[in-house]
Amino acid sequence: MSDPTAPAPSTTDLSLWDSVDDLWTWLDTNRPIAGQEGLLLRILKLSEEVGEVAEAVIGATGQNPRKGVTHSWDDVQAELCDVVITALVALRTLTPEARAVFGHHLERVRERSLGAGGAS
Repeated sequence: MSDPTAPAPSTTDLSLWDSVDDLWTWLDTNRPIAGQEGLLLRILKLSEEVGEVAEAVIGATGQNPRKGVTHSWDDVQAELCDVVITALVALRTLTPEARAVFGHHLERVRERSLGAGGAS
């Protein structure tokens, strides 16, 4: 059951899976390497994006004394969004049923973490 106090979905929410499909189509049409190798490279792209999150966090906190503060927390947010997009496109690459697979998995994680009653 949905939360009546939750904000209405934004246009971005409503078009998330359309956008994932559009990006998947574009990448699939323009990929230089096809087949199993192309699939593995698409999944490995996640590691690159996660590395960029780490780089942004280190830069936002100034943890590299040689470089100092090089990123903002807005940069970290953008890099986290890139991770999510890359993961969803990789999932779409594995299955045309990505939306259902993700929804089912999310519900399982929610149930496992929050229980049948949901968040309080």
